[in-house]
Amino acid sequence: MNLQQAKEYAKVNVKNRPDTLGRLAGSLAVVTGSAQGFGLGIAKALSSEGASVVIADLPMQEEAAQAVVDELGGRSFFCSVDVSNEESVKAMVCTAVERLGGLDIMISNAGVLKAGSLADMDAKTFEFVNKVNYTGYFLCAKYASEIMKAQFEADRLKWSDIIQINSKSGLTGSKNNFAYAGGKFGGIGLTQSFALELAPYQIKVNAVCPGNYYEGPLWADPEKGLFVQYLQAGKVPGAKTIDDVRNHYLSLSPIRRGCTPEDVAKAIFYCVEQGYETGQAIPVTGGQVMLG
Repeated sequence: MNLQQAKEYAKVNVKNRPDTLGRLAGSLAVVTGSAQGFGLGIAKALSSEGASVVIADLPMQEEAAQAVVDELGGRSFFCSVDVSNEESVKAMVCTAVERLGGLDIMISNAGVLKAGSLADMDAKTFEFVNKVNYTGYFLCAKYASEIMKAQFEADRLKWSDIIQINSKSGLTGSKNNFAYAGGKFGGIGLTQSFALELAPYQIKVNAVCPGNYYEGPLWADPEKGLFVQYLQAGKVPGAKTIDDVRNHYLSLSPIRRGCTPEDVAKAIFYCVEQGYETGQAIPVTGGQVMLG
C-alpha cells in the first residue's frame, strides 16, 4: 500500500474503529522505539486503555518487539522502522493504516543520546543524534499528518494527536550533552510550529518532557547507558563511580525518584483527552525542571 492508497483507505475506515473499552477505546496508535524503555511502557499503557498499538522499532529489536506484541495481543503488531530514514517512516505509516484501518495517535518516541564535550564530539556523532531525534520527529509528523488530514476530510468531527516524547533536556541546557539537548529544544520548536499548521485539521500536536528513567536501558545499560557515559564524560564533578552519578541525579528532584513510563503515560492521556491543548511542552520531571 502506497501513501495515496493509505489515505483513501483511512477515509473509508474513519468511523470504523475496534469495539474496545478504556480511555482510548478504539484508538489506533503507533509508538516508535517501543520494544524497550519508555516506548515499551507507553505502548502497554495505551493498549491497557483500549488502543490498538503498532510496536515500531529497528529490525534488530524484532525479537523483543514480538514479545511485546504477544503480551498485548489484540490488533497490535510489530513494524520495522528506522525513523531517520524517510522511506522507512512512510512505509511504517502505510503499514499501520493497511493493518489497522487508520491512524489516530502518533507517538514519536524513538531517540538516541551520545554525551560528550565540544572538544570530544565529532560532527558525525552530532549529525547522527539529530537525524534520529529531530529529523525522525519531523518525518513521523509529516506522514502521520497526511493520514490524519485525510480522516478529517472524511469526518469533520475527527480529532487526532501527534505527541513527541521530548525530554527535560528540551527545557533546559545540559552540560556535555548538547547534541541531545539541542535536538530536543528543536523538537519543541517543531511541536509549536506543527500545532499551528495542523490545528485546522483538528490534529493536536504536543510534546511530553520526561525526567530521567533510571531503570530504563538509556540510563542503566552497563556498557552504553548514561550513567556510564556521564561518568566517562566528567559530567558530574567529583563523581568516581556510577553510584555517585546516580545519587547526584536523584538529589536534583525534590520527589527524589526517577520518572517512570506510567508517569509519562498520564501526560499522554492528558494530551489526547484534553480537546483544548496544542503546541505545549508538558514537563514530567518530578520538579527537577519547573516552568515559570
